[in-house]
Amino acid sequence: MTAEASLATKPSLTLKRHFNASPEKIYAAWTDPKEIMKWFGPGDEPVTLAKTDLRSGGRYAIAFKEDGAEHHVSGVYREVAPNEKLVFTWTWQAMPDLTSLVTVLVKPDGDGSLLTLIHEQFADEPLRDLHRTGWTGCLDSLERYLA
Repeated sequence: MTAEASLATKPSLTLKRHFNASPEKIYAAWTDPKEIMKWFGPGDEPVTLAKTDLRSGGRYAIAFKEDGAEHHVSGVYREVAPNEKLVFTWTWQAMPDLTSLVTVLVKPDGDGSLLTLIHEQFADEPLRDLHRTGWTGCLDSLERYLA
């Protein structure tokens, strides 16, 4: 099996959400550490770290609490298109050998914006399903923050 065929068979997920906010505001929420600190994570517990070096090849790191435990994720930005698109690797500190890929697309949609989150290259379906739950909670947090 080729590397491309192997990637194509790995589980992925796609979530779409309309927000009553401009693409600029949504993009800033994903890229400005001060903004990330206010909403990131699947629940109401605090974000404890947000660092970004917003350029292709730049690194980011985020830590947040969930159910009393602190979770650390980091990666490298692969593509940065202001107010439109972010592509970055996704690696949990607790699972350093498993790296996946996240794409966040934002486009104007009526009075707001449509955000499409694509998370690819999961090791297996259970891990994908855990991330679906986490990202859904994260988008719920973003919706509350932008309201």
